[in-house]
Amino acid sequence: QVRLVESGGGLVQAGGSIGLSCAASRRTFGIYEMGWFRQAPGKEREFVAAISWNGGRTNYADSVKGRFTISGDSAKNTVFLQMNSLKPEDTAVYYCAAKSDPRYPYDRWGQGTQVTVSS
Repeated sequence: QVRLVESGGGLVQAGGSIGLSCAASRRTFGIYEMGWFRQAPGKEREFVAAISWNGGRTNYADSVKGRFTISGDSAKNTVFLQMNSLKPEDTAVYYCAAKSDPRYPYDRWGQGTQVTVSS
C-alpha cells in the first residue's frame, strides 16, 4: 500500500511563510497528478493547488493565487507547497493527494498536517 507522507506545517504569524512537503512512501508508477487540499474547522475540504506530471501544469485556488507555489519532482513523486503572505484564514489541516487518471478524483491521501496562522 502506497502512502503519502507529509512534512512541514506548524505555527506561523500572519504575513509569514511556511512550506509543506509530500512524498510517496515507495516508488510509485502511474501517478498523473499530485495536489494539496485543506480543511478548516467546521468547513469542507477544499482544493488548494495541483501539479500535473504531464507537462508540469499547475492549478491554484483563487484564494491562494499569487501567494502559494506548488512544485514537485515527478521522478520521486514528491510535491512541495510554498506558502507566503499567510493569512489567518489559511489555518487548516493540509492534505497531500495523488491520482493516476485525470478523469477520476484523487484516490490517494496523506494523513494531513496542521498549519496555524496567528493574527
